[in-house]
Amino acid sequence: MAFFSKFLPKRKPAEFKNNIPKEKKNIKQTFMVYCHNNHDTSGDKLCPKCTALLATVMTKMNRCPYGITKPICDRCDRPCFGAEQTQEFMRIMNSSQTRMLLSHPIMTIKHKLASMGVDYAKYQQQKKIDDKVKAKEKASKERAKERKKKNK
Repeated sequence: MAFFSKFLPKRKPAEFKNNIPKEKKNIKQTFMVYCHNNHDTSGDKLCPKCTALLATVMTKMNRCPYGITKPICDRCDRPCFGAEQTQEFMRIMNSSQTRMLLSHPIMTIKHKLASMGVDYAKYQQQKKIDDKVKAKEKASKERAKERKKKNK
């Protein structure tokens, strides 16, 4: 087997991409679309409320405990900011989805594909955990049966 391994392609180590700048750009664009639609702003300016929330989101993204391996914010297990701000952030992100699709279709599609990838990874992770639990339960049942046979 070692002889053939010389001819097989070498495995490359996993490369981590820093998706934080792209995620920040997506969030900023979404806030722009939302604020222009709901608060009648124009250009690169946002209303004070949206500006404050966007600044909070950007600051918290810089301090994300996941670092460059961070998942998409709306799929994250532990949000970086409080419950009220998280609800407001999610409301803004969800309410501007259709407008984002119209104004920035490629960015929106890439974001959706990335979120589907996160969902699939979480599904696979949960499946592994469930399989391990089932295997442990099965092993413990088999050990209990063996004990009963030995005791008889």
